[in-house]
Amino acid sequence: MTGTLDPALLDRFAAIVGERHALRDIAETAPYLTERRALFAGISPLVLRPGSVDEVSRIMQLATQTRTPIVPQGGNTGLVGAQMPDRSGGQVVLSLSRLNRIREIDTLSNTVTAEAGVVLEALHAAVDAADRLFPLSLGSQGSCEIGGNLSSNAGGTGVLAYGNARELCLGLEVVLPTGEVFDDLRKLKKDNTGYDLKNLFIGAEGTLGVITAAVLKLFARPKGREVAWVGLKSPQAALDLFGRATDQAGGSLTAFELISDMVLSFAVRHIADTHAPLQGEWPWHVLIEISSGRSAKDARTLMEEVLIAALEEEIAGDAVIASSLAQASAFWRLRESLSDSQRPEGGSIKHDISVPVASIPQFIERGAKAVAAVCPGARIACFGHMGDGNLHYNISQPVGMEAEAFLGLYPQMNKAVHDLVREMNGSISAEHGIGQMKRAELIATSQPIAIDLMRRMKAAFDPAGIMNPGKVI
Repeated sequence: MTGTLDPALLDRFAAIVGERHALRDIAETAPYLTERRALFAGISPLVLRPGSVDEVSRIMQLATQTRTPIVPQGGNTGLVGAQMPDRSGGQVVLSLSRLNRIREIDTLSNTVTAEAGVVLEALHAAVDAADRLFPLSLGSQGSCEIGGNLSSNAGGTGVLAYGNARELCLGLEVVLPTGEVFDDLRKLKKDNTGYDLKNLFIGAEGTLGVITAAVLKLFARPKGREVAWVGLKSPQAALDLFGRATDQAGGSLTAFELISDMVLSFAVRHIADTHAPLQGEWPWHVLIEISSGRSAKDARTLMEEVLIAALEEEIAGDAVIASSLAQASAFWRLRESLSDSQRPEGGSIKHDISVPVASIPQFIERGAKAVAAVCPGARIACFGHMGDGNLHYNISQPVGMEAEAFLGLYPQMNKAVHDLVREMNGSISAEHGIGQMKRAELIATSQPIAIDLMRRMKAAFDPAGIMNPGKVI
């Protein structure tokens, strides 16, 4: 169904949640109809904010009966437009923000059962109070929600040690397009009873069903944690340091973030109360975190051993270990501000890619040549989770160039970077998803059998075609 929705139908949807939670006024719906980078803006006559799984079920029943497209939305922090309605005015936004209860924290099973609308930062606070760790950590954690984290299979800085959202989920509660409720909120770490159905919904970006709750893994809080900032001459040196840190620290290596001097200079220039951690100038930097379940002394010893060896072998040029919790937090704040620091520099063409870890230096070298061929003088703001192969390979406009002219090069720049990624057996979407931004490219460049299987799955779960149409496939 496209075009303007019948007002009588909108009244039927509104009656399910109550007028207070059925937003129609333009001022009230506006925050749900544009996203943080303003790349996607939708139109919708109605934003529904259900307060229970039953209300979600009734909404989906009515949507299927009337073939009304539904766009599920969490904290609206996605970067590929998956949470945005189109501009037809014929799609209803379904906000999960009111489903925000933490149903249970089980410290024996090391699990938390949380509803889809729980904000990630609130979940961190709750499990911290129970002396546990939920390791998913994102720059948007003050507003992103668990349902969206799972729907996009979010990654973040903890993937190296703990895995992404998929690895952190044991069970799901999902409302299907028909309104049926799939209740699989189990705490089992071992379950070989047929297909792993929950993993069909994780990363599906709301195209197969509406995630309403999840059972998530918890971990013991580390007794020791050390954070260090390292200056290096090249990405190859960073890769050598990663190998050294992996060999010496093993599973205690909980973060390894690669940062170019270009993007660091943006942050120091534009983000208040930040400064470069090292005195000298280094082309590349690494933020390392080592955690220990045994003691603070153990974490410190491991970090010192890694850095001393790296300095002696001239893998690293300089390094500083945070001397306090405040300094460690400052290091992480600097890392988390890198995305925002690019905005004042003008137009930015962003890529969320992954390649095999061993191929990162080669990708960076070849990527610079590919970028220069498209736009001489373009500035590469490269940073990311080197430990799992995920780079945010962002290109800022040349100094003095008009943003509009630079952004007009998006198709050529995107193709140049993504062609290289595919040549190196990488992925054009490491942690942000497909949404509407990368849908056409996914379809055009994936194996035909892979797209066919996805379409068969979509048709089986959503024969009416109402679930987040126009996204992923």
